Amino acid sequence: MMTGEQTCVDTLSPTSIGDIRYLHTLGPTGTNLESAAHLWFQRHGLQNDGQVVLHTSLEDAMASVPRTGAHALVACAVYPELHTLVFGNLLTCRMVDCFLWPTFEMVLAAAPGTHGEPRTVATHPAPAGLVAPTSARQLVTSNAQAAIDCADGKAEGCVTTVVAARAQGLRIVRSFGEVPMVYTVHQMREHGR
Repeated sequence: MMTGEQTCVDTLSPTSIGDIRYLHTLGPTGTNLESAAHLWFQRHGLQNDGQVVLHTSLEDAMASVPRTGAHALVACAVYPELHTLVFGNLLTCRMVDCFLWPTFEMVLAAAPGTHGEPRTVATHPAPAGLVAPTSARQLVTSNAQAAIDCADGKAEGCVTTVVAARAQGLRIVRSFGEVPMVYTVHQMREHGR
Protein backbone atom coordinates (compact mmCIF):
# COMPACT_ATOMS: atom_id res chain seq x y z
CA MET A 1 0.00 0.00 0.00
CA MET A 2 1.35 3.41 -0.97
CA THR A 3 0.75 6.51 1.16
CA GLY A 4 0.04 9.94 -0.28
CA GLU A 5 3.56 11.10 0.49
CA GLN A 6 5.05 8.10 -1.32
CA THR A 7 2.92 8.93 -4.35
CA CYS A 8 4.22 12.51 -4.37
CA VAL A 9 7.83 11.44 -4.03
CA ASP A 10 7.44 8.86 -6.77
CA THR A 11 6.25 11.56 -9.20
CA LEU A 12 9.62 13.32 -9.11
CA SER A 13 11.35 13.21 -12.47
CA PRO A 14 14.04 10.57 -12.83
CA THR A 15 17.31 11.84 -11.48
CA SER A 16 20.32 12.38 -13.64
CA ILE A 17 23.48 12.68 -11.62
CA GLY A 18 25.16 13.78 -14.85
CA ASP A 19 23.33 17.12 -14.48
CA ILE A 20 25.08 17.92 -11.20
CA ARG A 21 27.65 20.73 -11.47
CA TYR A 22 27.51 22.22 -7.95
CA LEU A 23 28.06 20.28 -4.74
CA HIS A 24 27.06 22.14 -1.59
CA THR A 25 28.52 20.95 1.69
CA LEU A 26 29.89 21.83 5.10
CA GLY A 27 32.67 24.38 5.43
CA PRO A 28 34.87 26.19 6.14
CA THR A 29 37.60 24.78 3.96
CA GLY A 30 39.34 21.68 5.33
CA THR A 31 36.31 19.55 6.20
CA ASN A 32 36.02 15.87 5.35
CA LEU A 33 32.85 16.74 3.42
CA GLU A 34 34.68 19.26 1.23
CA SER A 35 37.26 16.57 0.43
CA ALA A 36 34.48 14.07 -0.35
CA ALA A 37 32.76 16.55 -2.69
CA HIS A 38 35.97 17.07 -4.68
CA LEU A 39 36.47 13.29 -4.81
CA TRP A 40 32.91 12.81 -6.14
CA PHE A 41 33.55 15.27 -8.99
CA GLN A 42 36.88 13.55 -9.75
CA ARG A 43 35.29 10.08 -9.84
CA HIS A 44 32.62 11.36 -12.25
CA GLY A 45 35.13 13.10 -14.55
CA LEU A 46 33.84 16.54 -13.55
CA GLN A 47 36.82 17.90 -11.62
CA ASN A 48 37.20 20.73 -14.17
CA ASP A 49 33.47 21.38 -14.57
CA GLY A 50 32.18 21.05 -11.01
CA GLN A 51 32.20 23.57 -8.20
CA VAL A 52 32.18 22.86 -4.47
CA VAL A 53 30.25 25.47 -2.46
CA LEU A 54 30.84 25.60 1.30
CA HIS A 55 28.19 26.50 3.89
CA THR A 56 28.14 27.06 7.65
CA SER A 57 25.85 24.04 8.08
CA LEU A 58 24.09 21.51 5.88
CA GLU A 59 20.81 22.98 7.12
CA ASP A 60 21.84 26.39 5.73
CA ALA A 61 22.85 24.74 2.47
CA MET A 62 19.52 22.92 2.18
CA ALA A 63 17.64 26.20 2.60
CA SER A 64 19.60 28.05 -0.07
CA VAL A 65 20.51 25.49 -2.75
CA PRO A 66 18.73 26.10 -6.08
CA ARG A 67 16.33 23.29 -7.02
CA THR A 68 17.43 23.01 -10.65
CA GLY A 69 18.96 19.54 -10.76
CA ALA A 70 22.42 21.05 -11.28
CA HIS A 71 22.90 21.38 -7.52
CA ALA A 72 23.33 18.67 -4.91
CA LEU A 73 24.12 18.42 -1.22
CA VAL A 74 26.98 16.21 0.02
CA ALA A 75 26.46 14.84 3.53
CA CYS A 76 27.84 11.97 5.57
CA ALA A 77 26.05 9.15 7.31
CA VAL A 78 27.01 10.40 10.78
CA TYR A 79 25.85 14.00 10.28
CA PRO A 80 23.69 14.57 13.38
CA GLU A 81 20.48 15.69 11.62
CA LEU A 82 20.79 13.92 8.27
CA HIS A 83 17.49 12.10 8.81
CA THR A 84 15.72 15.44 9.36
CA LEU A 85 17.25 16.91 6.19
CA VAL A 86 16.20 13.90 4.12
CA PHE A 87 12.69 13.33 5.44
CA GLY A 88 11.93 17.04 5.80
CA ASN A 89 12.69 17.68 2.12
CA LEU A 90 11.32 14.63 0.30
CA LEU A 91 9.68 16.67 -2.45
CA THR A 92 12.86 18.49 -3.48
CA CYS A 93 15.76 16.35 -2.30
CA ARG A 94 16.60 12.89 -3.57
CA MET A 95 19.57 10.76 -2.57
CA VAL A 96 21.19 9.80 -5.86
CA ASP A 97 24.55 8.41 -4.83
CA CYS A 98 26.66 7.28 -1.89
CA PHE A 99 30.21 6.09 -1.48
CA LEU A 100 32.62 4.84 1.16
CA TRP A 101 35.81 6.83 1.67
CA PRO A 102 37.99 7.40 4.75
CA THR A 103 37.99 10.73 6.52
CA PHE A 104 41.20 12.63 6.96
CA GLU A 105 43.07 11.45 10.04
CA MET A 106 41.03 12.63 13.03
CA VAL A 107 43.02 14.16 15.88
CA LEU A 108 42.83 15.84 19.24
CA ALA A 109 44.84 19.04 18.82
CA ALA A 110 45.84 21.96 21.02
CA ALA A 111 47.66 25.25 20.69
CA PRO A 112 51.46 25.04 20.50
CA GLY A 113 53.14 25.42 23.88
CA THR A 114 50.26 23.86 25.81
CA HIS A 115 50.73 20.67 27.79
CA GLY A 116 48.52 17.88 29.07
CA GLU A 117 44.91 17.05 28.28
CA PRO A 118 42.86 20.10 27.20
CA ARG A 119 40.13 21.06 29.70
CA THR A 120 37.87 22.53 27.00
CA VAL A 121 37.58 20.92 23.56
CA ALA A 122 35.85 22.40 20.50
CA THR A 123 34.16 19.67 18.47
CA HIS A 124 31.49 19.10 15.87
CA PRO A 125 28.66 16.96 17.33
CA ALA A 126 29.52 13.96 15.11
CA PRO A 127 32.96 13.15 16.62
CA ALA A 128 32.10 14.52 20.09
CA GLY A 129 32.46 10.99 21.49
CA LEU A 130 36.23 11.34 20.98
CA VAL A 131 36.41 14.04 23.66
CA ALA A 132 37.70 12.69 26.99
CA PRO A 133 35.05 12.60 29.73
CA THR A 134 37.27 14.88 31.83
CA SER A 135 37.12 17.66 29.21
CA ALA A 136 34.21 20.03 28.59
CA ARG A 137 32.81 19.93 25.05
CA GLN A 138 32.18 23.13 23.10
CA LEU A 139 30.03 22.26 20.08
CA VAL A 140 30.83 23.98 16.78
CA THR A 141 29.57 23.67 13.20
CA SER A 142 32.42 21.60 11.69
CA ASN A 143 35.76 19.94 12.35
CA ALA A 144 37.51 22.78 10.50
CA GLN A 145 35.70 25.37 12.66
CA ALA A 146 36.84 23.49 15.77
CA ALA A 147 40.46 24.01 14.70
CA ILE A 148 39.84 27.70 14.00
CA ASP A 149 38.22 28.19 17.42
CA CYS A 150 41.11 26.40 19.15
CA ALA A 151 43.68 28.54 17.32
CA ASP A 152 41.70 31.65 18.31
CA GLY A 153 41.86 30.62 21.99
CA LYS A 154 38.14 29.89 22.34
CA ALA A 155 38.96 26.35 23.51
CA GLU A 156 42.14 24.71 24.81
CA GLY A 157 41.84 21.83 22.36
CA CYS A 158 39.77 20.52 19.49
CA VAL A 159 38.73 17.33 17.75
CA THR A 160 39.44 18.02 14.11
CA THR A 161 41.14 16.71 11.00
CA VAL A 162 44.92 16.62 10.78
CA VAL A 163 44.57 18.90 7.72
CA ALA A 164 42.66 21.57 9.66
CA ALA A 165 44.97 21.25 12.68
CA ARG A 166 48.06 21.82 10.53
CA ALA A 167 46.40 24.71 8.67
CA GLN A 168 45.88 26.42 12.04
CA GLY A 169 49.37 25.59 13.38
CA LEU A 170 48.04 23.38 16.17
CA ARG A 171 49.94 20.69 18.08
CA ILE A 172 48.68 17.11 17.68
CA VAL A 173 47.93 15.64 21.11
CA ARG A 174 46.49 12.30 19.93
CA SER A 175 45.57 10.66 16.64
CA PHE A 176 42.37 8.66 16.25
CA GLY A 177 43.31 7.68 12.68
CA GLU A 178 41.21 7.76 9.55
CA VAL A 179 37.57 6.74 9.92
CA PRO A 180 35.82 4.78 7.13
CA MET A 181 32.85 6.99 6.22
CA VAL A 182 29.75 6.79 4.03
CA TYR A 183 29.11 9.99 2.07
CA THR A 184 25.73 10.71 0.49
CA VAL A 185 24.83 12.89 -2.50
CA HIS A 186 21.35 14.47 -2.56
CA GLN A 187 20.22 16.09 -5.81
CA MET A 188 17.98 19.14 -5.45
CA ARG A 189 15.01 19.56 -7.83
CA GLU A 190 11.65 21.27 -7.70
CA HIS A 191 8.73 18.86 -7.33
CA GLY A 192 7.70 17.63 -10.79
CA ARG A 193 10.97 18.58 -12.52
